[in-house]
Amino acid sequence: MPHAHSAARSDVGRLVWVLCLSLAILAIEIAGGVLSHSLALLADAAHVLTDAGGIGLALLTIWIASRPASTERTYGYLRLEILAAAVNAVAWFGVAVFILIEACMRLWAPPHVTSQLMLAVAAAGLVINAMSLWLLRDAQSRSLNLRAAHIEVMGDLAGSAAVIVAAVVIALTGWERADAVASMVIALLILPRTWRLLRDATDVLLEATPKGVDLDDVRAHILEAAGVAGVHDLHAWTITSGVNVVSAHVVLRSEADQAAVLESLCHCLSGHFDIEHSTFQLEYPDRLELEDASHR
Repeated sequence: MPHAHSAARSDVGRLVWVLCLSLAILAIEIAGGVLSHSLALLADAAHVLTDAGGIGLALLTIWIASRPASTERTYGYLRLEILAAAVNAVAWFGVAVFILIEACMRLWAPPHVTSQLMLAVAAAGLVINAMSLWLLRDAQSRSLNLRAAHIEVMGDLAGSAAVIVAAVVIALTGWERADAVASMVIALLILPRTWRLLRDATDVLLEATPKGVDLDDVRAHILEAAGVAGVHDLHAWTITSGVNVVSAHVVLRSEADQAAVLESLCHCLSGHFDIEHSTFQLEYPDRLELEDASHR
C-alpha cells in the first residue's frame, strides 16, 4: 500500500506547537499548584502531563507510521497511531480516577489555598489552552490522534475555567473545599471524552465498519454497476485515520467486461464513499456454486 498514509502527517507542525504550549502550561501549573496548595491546579497539571505525553506519543507514532511497508508488514506501521490513541484513553482514565480519590480526601480535610496565585495561574492556562485549541480547530476532524489532542486541549480549557471559578469562590467566601470540587469537575470532564476515544480506537482495532460508511449503500452501488449480477463477502474497515478499505466478491454476468467492471467499481467507491483502497474478486456464477459447495 505505497500511497496510504496517516491523515495526521500533514498536521505534525500543529501538534509540535500544541506540545510546546502544553509543556509551558505544565511548568506553570506545577509551580502554581505547589506554591498555592491547590489540588485543582495540580490535577489540571496531571491532566496536562498526560496530554503532553499523549501528544508526544502521537508525534512518535506518526513518524514511525511513515516508514515504508515491507513483506513482513504489508501495511507498514499505520496501526500504531490507533494503538497510541487507545493507550492515551486508558491513561486519562487512570488520571481521572486518581484525581477523584484525592479530591474526596480533601473534601474531608481541605488545606489552606492561596486563591490569588491560583487565579493568576489558571488564567494563564486558559489563555494558552485557547491558543492550542485554535491551532487544532480544523485538523481534529482528520485523525484520531489529532482528535485526541483536541479532546485534551478542550479538557484542559474547561479545567482552567473550573479552577478560575474555584479561585474566585475561595477569594470571595473563604470556602476552600471549592478547590476539591473543581478537581472533581476536571476529572469528570475527562471521563466521557476518554470513553468515546477508546470506543473509536477499539472499533478500528476490531475492524468495524468505518463511521460514515453504510455497507448496504455500498452494496447497492456495486449492484448498480453494469455487468454485475451479485456481490457477497463484502467487508469495510479502517487501517488508520483517513485510510478506509473495502473488499468484496463480485459476481459478473456472462457478457461482462472484467476490466470495465473493475474500473467502474473503483471509480464508484472513490467518488461516492471516498474509499481509495478496494479489492474485488471478480467471479462468474459457476465459481459462486463452487464456493457454496465448499462451505457446506
